Amino acid sequence: MSSSAETKEKPDPERVAVLRSLPLAVKEKITGEEAAAFMYNRPLPDSLLEKLKDYIVIDDVK
Repeated sequence: MSSSAETKEKPDPERVAVLRSLPLAVKEKITGEEAAAFMYNRPLPDSLLEKLKDYIVIDDVK
């Protein structure tokens, strides 16, 4: 998604709060693309899931 489209779309405030609450060492490893995927409720890259594995629970929806 282009940055102009992201400007129109608002990030999820709860997800922004989650990112802010992460330890600094974890936040420093998260790329802008990964953060945007998380905040805008898009499919999460495997790289982000690996970085957050100690902080999230993944539901297996079938």
